Amino acid sequence: MKNITTIFLVIFSTLAFSWVGLVLSSHLNLGGLEPTTAELDEEGNPIEGDTLNPQPLSGIARTGKDIYVDQGCIYCHTQQVRAKGFGADFERGWGDRQTVARDYIYQEKVLLGTMRTGPDLANIGARNPSKEWHYLHLYDPQATSQGSIMPPYPYLFEVREIGDTPSPNALQVPASSAFAPPAGYEVVPTERADALVEYLLALKIDYELPEMKNSQ
Repeated sequence: MKNITTIFLVIFSTLAFSWVGLVLSSHLNLGGLEPTTAELDEEGNPIEGDTLNPQPLSGIARTGKDIYVDQGCIYCHTQQVRAKGFGADFERGWGDRQTVARDYIYQEKVLLGTMRTGPDLANIGARNPSKEWHYLHLYDPQATSQGSIMPPYPYLFEVREIGDTPSPNALQVPASSAFAPPAGYEVVPTERADALVEYLLALKIDYELPEMKNSQ
């Protein structure tokens, strides 16, 4: 009985110390992070009148994030630019600086990812701000990135007959695309495609923070 009590206390102490070290200490160090300005005043406070970053997602971008998760994008893409010396993220042009804890303070679900079958997307909104490119890339990745292994998402779009005039948001799908619409038809984004593209465009690490400047 004495041995069992000792074993229990050892296990409990190990788990308790692990929790304090990994969870509690992280919360104490990072849990109070707030948006801030790129530079601080003499007292270490954000400079009044300067832009605070990061910015929270808009409503439609938040919806797009749920679609991003639902479509499994998190299994092939990360959202973390690594520090120099820990990969070729800077050489690939994925960001001007590494991401830090403050970049994620508005994210209830932090989609860091675990593998990079595709490129990192932490800064994709700044790296490629073209809505048209993102729509076409989702509809048929081969149309924008020849040789891409990304699956197409044509079901996020509607193929419909062209009315008196083409829709202003109709995709310019190349005739060579395997998903090119037949003559007299057009491809238009659904609300889900709109939301997903707004989310991708909102992924921007195009600002500096006191703890992390560009090219660091």
